[in-house]
Amino acid sequence: MIPREILQKVRRIEITTRSIVRDTFAGRYESIFKGRGMEFDEVREYQPGDDIRTIDWNVTARTGWLHVKKYVEERELTVLIVVDASGSFDFGTKLRLKRELAAEVGAVLAFAAIRNNDKVGLLIFTDEIETFVPPRKGSKHVLRIIREILHFEPKSKGTNISRALEYAMRVIKRHSVMFCISDFRDSGYEPAVTVANRKHDVVALTIVDPKEIEIPQVGLIEVEDGETGERTVLDFRGRKGADAFRDAAAEVAQSRQAILNRAKVDQINLRTDTDYVEPLIKFFQERQRRLKWRY
Repeated sequence: MIPREILQKVRRIEITTRSIVRDTFAGRYESIFKGRGMEFDEVREYQPGDDIRTIDWNVTARTGWLHVKKYVEERELTVLIVVDASGSFDFGTKLRLKRELAAEVGAVLAFAAIRNNDKVGLLIFTDEIETFVPPRKGSKHVLRIIREILHFEPKSKGTNISRALEYAMRVIKRHSVMFCISDFRDSGYEPAVTVANRKHDVVALTIVDPKEIEIPQVGLIEVEDGETGERTVLDFRGRKGADAFRDAAAEVAQSRQAILNRAKVDQINLRTDTDYVEPLIKFFQERQRRLKWRY
């Protein structure tokens, strides 16, 4: 039985995100994702004006006449929302928990997808594969995805991004868009994200809370690691402790960005204390500009 509080949150997210998609994202989503995939249709003789990069040299050599490969635009896209459910995602000190923000952002992306007649699936992971919802169409399916993100109780608390992406590549065979929503508090995932982005279109959405970036001079505080349960006392009585914490957080962020840059993965940085619409709009705008330059 799903608690009434969760159902109310789902309803609120549905109302909010539907309007955002309708007014802001639907057209942008279609322009940067729809038709990105191309599938082979046939081989035909070369005609003046054809792109020489499409020449099929095997058929040309066999027949003695120039032939080109013809492709058609894929009309249906598969979108997979990959969500971190580790212990560190049940954290938030401002407007919302990381998990709640993940549900809202996931809803925006899912409603944008179904508005363009695409299929949407969900993969929830910790250091295990917690649940997989196969891609389907329809608003009811999106509401299920939102409920799963908000209400799902994971069996584990750790993080293994590599395992999640490797599983995603096994269950999603055709080229797809994979939105990976996580705080990326993990290591050793660079090979997996690199391979996944070669086969699919991976977009990393990093969610952080302001208290994970900087803590003021508040004295001695006891903190608990949400994934390991380990507790420790930190000294924030002076600038030294606060500066060391901020520098360590900055180093983690720089390392994460470097990994994703090397993997050529698009990144969207989100915070629990600010609105997520502006970063999403900025991502869509930047990607549109890159596509224009490419073509």
